[in-house]
Amino acid sequence: MDHMLYVAMSGAKQMMLSQAINTNNLVNANTPGFREDLALFESRPINGPGLPTRVNVVSVEKGFNAAPGPVVETGRDLDIAIKGEGWMAVQSPDGGETYTRAGNLRITSLGMLVTADGAPVLGNGGGPIAIPPAEKVEIGNDGSISVRPLGQSPQSLAVVDRIKLVNPDVNDMYKGEDGKIRLRNDEVAVPDASVTIVKGSLEMSNVNAIDAMVNMIALARQYEMSVKLMNTAKENDAASAQLLKLA
Repeated sequence: MDHMLYVAMSGAKQMMLSQAINTNNLVNANTPGFREDLALFESRPINGPGLPTRVNVVSVEKGFNAAPGPVVETGRDLDIAIKGEGWMAVQSPDGGETYTRAGNLRITSLGMLVTADGAPVLGNGGGPIAIPPAEKVEIGNDGSISVRPLGQSPQSLAVVDRIKLVNPDVNDMYKGEDGKIRLRNDEVAVPDASVTIVKGSLEMSNVNAIDAMVNMIALARQYEMSVKLMNTAKENDAASAQLLKLA
């Protein structure tokens, strides 16, 4: 009886976790550069006195879908989309280096080039990119940033920095709780000159909203099945107790 209850309980718990992950994916279906979270589970025996006859389903490290999302043209000078494989390096709140494909950039009042959520964009030198006062800012296909200083002619372009573009092995990367992608063991990726960008465009989320909705319905039904199984275990236990009384 308790075997049935363990299976149903652990299944219901992980279905709730899967539903939370799926809901977060659905909420971010229109977020530029968002990478779909994947729920990973495995079966582990319950250790204790006696033989290991009970197994629970437990969650392990979340994975993410690294497939590219659709690219839409915006025409905005500070919007960029990475062409093919690769990532853009940004600074995390703790000063470390993380990676994203969200290219909706902006310049702060202090002249810092940041992402939409305020993360400073890093240059090839590893430091945040600072943009001097300028009449126009242009981002090249190789990530180089050129500016036209105030009061200068259109031909007076000066390169101030280059966005750090990298392309490490996806198997060496993981997605943190802040939604940024990191290298394992706090390693830092080296710039890759083969990574290029498409300016005036944005890569959107790789979440398929229809698939996420279907998955939401499926997870809800699986949760209901686990709850029914727990109720069945309770009813069987009550029936067994009644039989013992009659005996």
